[in-house]
Amino acid sequence: MERADDAGVYKITDDLAIIQTVDFFTPVVDDPYWFGQIAAANALSDVYAMGGDAKTAMNIVCFPMNQMDISVLRRILEGGSDKMREAGVVLAGGHSVEDNELKYGLSVTGFIHPDRVLTKSGLMAGDQLILTKPLGSGIINTAIKAGLAKKDTIAKVIRLMASLNRDASEIMRHYPVHACTDITGFGLLGHLAEMVTGSGCSVSLLADRIPVIPEASEYAAMGLIPAGAHRNREFRDSMTEISPSVNRPLQYILFDPQTSGGLLICVEKESSDNLLDELKQKGMSRSAIIGEVLLGPDERIRVIP
Repeated sequence: MERADDAGVYKITDDLAIIQTVDFFTPVVDDPYWFGQIAAANALSDVYAMGGDAKTAMNIVCFPMNQMDISVLRRILEGGSDKMREAGVVLAGGHSVEDNELKYGLSVTGFIHPDRVLTKSGLMAGDQLILTKPLGSGIINTAIKAGLAKKDTIAKVIRLMASLNRDASEIMRHYPVHACTDITGFGLLGHLAEMVTGSGCSVSLLADRIPVIPEASEYAAMGLIPAGAHRNREFRDSMTEISPSVNRPLQYILFDPQTSGGLLICVEKESSDNLLDELKQKGMSRSAIIGEVLLGPDERIRVIP
């Protein structure tokens, strides 16, 4: 409990440990089927971030019976079920309660070898940082709620949030990866700060290499910034330094709370290009090397142009 890792790990034998995690939230899109897909992908991601294989899951549902038709819940569960089937995960049950606010997610169990667990705490000087999905889903979701997002933009971000991190997780296991996390509610810099804290290292990020959904920059420039981005920035202000020459929309995007974001992988420099190439060959075309780990006891994150 002393480390803010993505999931809990319990060793069963010398060759087997289980990974356990739980995540659920309110709808981020209007379509119930896609909400189910996104919520399931998001919950499964914590197992992938630890380097494990997701095996079973249980549904968690809060549903306003007197406010919504039961067909809405049916479509949410169909979406979640289809995403679990895509991931090769067995639905083992679940629990539902009546609530005034709709919520859905999963409790997930995965398997891993005890010696192959990836945590957030393994940063090593010289390592490269690879991000597998572009940033900006939180800002675009804010634009969706405001009725300002275009249909093609909505479709694009829905597909991005619903995409599994399974392939990225399986690929990185063949490389000398020292640490990993997935980017969700604390934003890129918030989750990176968890990796840096206690590591004895600092991180330098190159702003122009960080992949961003183009429309997110446009909406951020319009002021469509979710409240969570402001909270994330305030919380980690003491350990982040962003160059004044980095444009203001990107500064907010770096703290933008993501839904079902990508993996942030810390890998030895000599293997980083090969890992990046394999990620792109597998369809993660926006993956990028965004920075490096430096020996720095001040444990700070610096973003430079």
